[in-house]
Amino acid sequence: MGLEGCAEAPPPPLSPSSFTEARELMADQVARGAFPGAVWLVAQGGEVAVDTVGVTAIGGATPMRRDTIFRIASMTKAITATAVMMLVEEGKVALDAPAERWLPELANRRVLKRIDGPLDDTVPADRAITVRDLLTFTLGFGILFDETPPIQRAIAELQLVNAQPVPMTPHAPDEWMARFETLPLMHQPGERWMYNTGSLLQGVLVRRASGQDFDAFVRERILAPLGMHDTDFFVPPHKLDRFAGCGIYTDPQRGPTRMDADGAQSAYAAPPVFPSGAAGLVSTVDDYLVFSRMLLAGGVHEGRRLLSADSVREMTRDQLTAEQKAASTFFPGFFDTHGWGYGVGVTVGSDPVWPVPGSYGWDGGFGTSWISDPTHDVVAIVMTQSSDFLFSGAREALWQAIYAALPER
Repeated sequence: MGLEGCAEAPPPPLSPSSFTEARELMADQVARGAFPGAVWLVAQGGEVAVDTVGVTAIGGATPMRRDTIFRIASMTKAITATAVMMLVEEGKVALDAPAERWLPELANRRVLKRIDGPLDDTVPADRAITVRDLLTFTLGFGILFDETPPIQRAIAELQLVNAQPVPMTPHAPDEWMARFETLPLMHQPGERWMYNTGSLLQGVLVRRASGQDFDAFVRERILAPLGMHDTDFFVPPHKLDRFAGCGIYTDPQRGPTRMDADGAQSAYAAPPVFPSGAAGLVSTVDDYLVFSRMLLAGGVHEGRRLLSADSVREMTRDQLTAEQKAASTFFPGFFDTHGWGYGVGVTVGSDPVWPVPGSYGWDGGFGTSWISDPTHDVVAIVMTQSSDFLFSGAREALWQAIYAALPER
């Protein structure tokens, strides 16, 4: 027998049957009422496996489809950071420049002496907020779990929508910035990682630095070149039949609730006044796969370079110091094995869910999640519309099942 007869058989192509444990897990979640349905995708190299389970809305009969459109919430952040890095490459923005060059409302900031203190009990900021601070979420302002501090009450009164994406802010970008300007920072710039607000400010930065509305820039420079035709800041009427309804999630204050209305009553059924760089996009698993593959390819899509390889490396490496991580309490335990790049979480340690240092991705608060693994050329995306999926252990179990079933290549 020749040597060719001893060659190992190639691994089977990816297909939904490759991930039976994942399907059983998700079907069980639907049967128990955790969410009405889901779509998930696994891609490795040029192969893609997609599976669906359940229906698109509570009490509905429309099956989940591969092209169902979902609110992707914070998975928007990576696309927003991509837009900023495009402007950095063009010299219209500089990472270590004071952000007040484009956002003068950030100049001469005051900082609370203590997080629960009165809004006028402040000290001057030690330094200016930089563009890099916006990208790394170290500007000194972000989400608080506690609703009682005066700063949190002021955010709510000003309708800045700094946390949950719905209801959306009624303020156009310049008015939003004027209101944000009236508030002190929560902490000194560079002191710690604080979630979310940096992406809201990045969207306004893109608008000011490019001379285009943020949503128009994203469509022209990212979505259109990538062919992401079902990704946008709203769902037009002719696509509402593919728009997933919201599932029920458990709110600590209100109990079982829904984050958004369905169909034409959704906050995402009309163009927003303030296109949110933090949580504004809707998308499909296939659209987000194209974006993810562009990053895995070092910024290239179908032979066209959208972003430099250096920019992609900056986005997908840990940008935080040990001190910044230690000072952050928003996601307890997260920084034991992760860091933060620009718009993405980055695995830096032995993560039991996706045990490959260098993998990156992020979740969306409506119940979506994404991981890219450059080491094995893998992208995995799951989309539901129930945030309980993210916090019940189902997300972790799904990723573990998918990773365990990946063929060796």
